[in-house]
Amino acid sequence: MTANPDRTLLQTIEVLAEAAPEEGFSLREIFDRLDESAFGAGLFLLALPCCIPFLYGVPQVVALPMLALAFQMVIGREEPWLPAALGKRKIDRKGLTQMATGGRKWFGWIEAIIRPRFSVITGRRSERVIGFFLFLFSASILTPLPMTNTVPGMAVAVTAFGLMQKDGLAVIAGVILGTLWVGALITGAFLGLNVITHISSAILGS
Repeated sequence: MTANPDRTLLQTIEVLAEAAPEEGFSLREIFDRLDESAFGAGLFLLALPCCIPFLYGVPQVVALPMLALAFQMVIGREEPWLPAALGKRKIDRKGLTQMATGGRKWFGWIEAIIRPRFSVITGRRSERVIGFFLFLFSASILTPLPMTNTVPGMAVAVTAFGLMQKDGLAVIAGVILGTLWVGALITGAFLGLNVITHISSAILGS
């Protein structure tokens, strides 16, 4: 199965899930079947399972490849590349089906409203800065706490979709969402550390 230019990305992912064997496809095979060289397509695909609440396992499979792609954007690489170890990671048919279903549920609406605008935001010069934000959002997915993958996953997906469609407004929306999330995560960690410090001081001082 190869990408059909008449299909949207979500439709291509749905066809991919239907064609997958029970053991699924490796990330390298998925990228080849998408026939996409854009960073946006790869990051959007990998972010999909992170957006689905209570889907465990797959987000941990895709988080490191997301970091790898975002880092390549930061350093100015023109085409995405996955190290062999990451490219061999597999997503089984069940996971691909959940990705396709979740993608349609959470992002089906975006296909109808997204369009090229504010193209200066999606140009080559801006891509490194956007890659930096995507790297931060992807890194936050690795936080070992329940439900910490959903919001940053959506931020990456919206930003990546905006990059693909040259929609600067969508990119800005995704960056704002992810930045608010990372800010909340850092604030929560800081407050938690303060609470632990005060409790420890109270115990040791008593």
